[in-house]
Amino acid sequence: MDAFDRWRTWAEKSLDDPLTIPAWLHTAVLSLPPEERQDRAKVNASAKKAEARDET
Repeated sequence: MDAFDRWRTWAEKSLDDPLTIPAWLHTAVLSLPPEERQDRAKVNASAKKAEARDET
């Protein structure tokens, strides 16, 4: 499962579902304009950069 799939699964979950995602992924996706949050390549690229920053 890539970052885009993780994001979409989390975003589409019911409100009572305890599923979480890492803060760096949430921040990475929300840093994109709303229309780009539906673009797999852009979400994955943003997540890759954010994860690299988070690991340092």
